[in-house]
Amino acid sequence: MEILSVIFILAGLFFLVVAAIGVIRLPDVFTRSHAVSLTDSLGAFLLLIGLAIYEGLSMNVLKILAVLSLLYLLNPVIAHATLRAAVRAGLKPWEGKTP
Repeated sequence: MEILSVIFILAGLFFLVVAAIGVIRLPDVFTRSHAVSLTDSLGAFLLLIGLAIYEGLSMNVLKILAVLSLLYLLNPVIAHATLRAAVRAGLKPWEGKTP
């Protein structure tokens, strides 16, 4: 079980690192939000599943599953609110070329 949990945790960390690189490399708030909301959800899901497998059946697994369910309920709402605030502030999508 430890090998399976390590695989899930490493896969989750990979996606979280990809999300961080996306925040640095992408040009505007719209593309950054799209990249982060997708990869952050998958990375956190895999990481939390790996932690739940590592913990085994205990009270901590219930706490991890509660965090996981809240993450999936709140992550799309946060992404939508961020982009709506950007549109209301008058930000336009990036139309240039990548340097």
